[in-house]
Amino acid sequence: MPSTTLNQPNDGVKEHMSSWSLEQDLHFICHAVGGAWEKLRDKKIFITGGTGFIGCWLLESLRYANMQRGLNIQATVLTRDPDTFRKIKPHLAQYPGFTLLMGDITQFNTDVGNYTHLIHAATDASAQLNEENPRQMFDTVINGTRRALDFAVDKSIERVLFLSSGAVYGQQPWEMEHVSEDWLGAPHCLDARATYAQAKRAAETLCAIYAKQFDTQISIARIFALLGPFLKLDTHFAAGNFIRDAMAGKPVIVNGNGLPCRSYLYAADLTVWLWRMLVDGKPNQAYNVGSNESVSVKQLAQRVATVLAKGEYSVLSQVDAGWNPGRYVPNTKAIEKDLGLVKTVSLDEAILRTALWNGWKGKK
Repeated sequence: MPSTTLNQPNDGVKEHMSSWSLEQDLHFICHAVGGAWEKLRDKKIFITGGTGFIGCWLLESLRYANMQRGLNIQATVLTRDPDTFRKIKPHLAQYPGFTLLMGDITQFNTDVGNYTHLIHAATDASAQLNEENPRQMFDTVINGTRRALDFAVDKSIERVLFLSSGAVYGQQPWEMEHVSEDWLGAPHCLDARATYAQAKRAAETLCAIYAKQFDTQISIARIFALLGPFLKLDTHFAAGNFIRDAMAGKPVIVNGNGLPCRSYLYAADLTVWLWRMLVDGKPNQAYNVGSNESVSVKQLAQRVATVLAKGEYSVLSQVDAGWNPGRYVPNTKAIEKDLGLVKTVSLDEAILRTALWNGWKGKK
């Protein structure tokens, strides 16, 4: 088993352990969204998928901004399991500005009042569902998006934000270091592993149809890989698995050859981008939402092992059965040009904060 040990950098880890807090991220988000919050003052937002990783960041930041700025923004959150959410996030579930609505995105009760904004964030990128029941994955994305857009038309909603995925581009060519929104590549339509990606492509087409036919104002966020508090460390995401093992003092293991390239946007930056897109994104346009810093899976293992542990990692060079063995890195010039948004948190810092949130006590 090949193994490498890196020198530990003087990265101020001990200082971060005593100084970083989630509230600092929320303060940053509140400040960075800035005047855009005023455009949401006294508005009512309907959020699907509001209890997942991204949904929690949206709710945490909205609650914080409401309390800091007295915005009186109301949000209704569609969730299949409100009782579990109340147990996990009682401060969000009990917040007077939020209402939990029990229901499934494909068949929720639409007779629930009027709203000014819609964030459609339902349907996680579940590798397990995509593998075991791709038909359900496809139906959930397509039927859920159509129901959400019908809801937007019925309620005369002012603006919609649809959370799509960078997976819509399919295999990014190796020679293309960053994929931009106007690239016309696509996933393989005869590969069932591409079900999630193809469903998101079809959902984006639905957005275009509703924009043309009903003049619905929709911005589309094509989201790439992420890091930050609330991210589960025990799913199919390599970064989470690496952090989990490093926190436990174990060597970081790369099962494949370590060559695939990814990028990781910190969740606080993500949240700023999404709120700004909801308010100020160009209607009926897609924006890449992710970091433009490319890092191979091997390099990611190195970085995690160095920041959180003794720098030990191994590359097993097994056959990579993943959906994308190549690059998955966005060009983010469009969102920078239109909204002035850029990444502010480095990869090492994102790794560190994710670990701190999950109870990391320092290098073992």
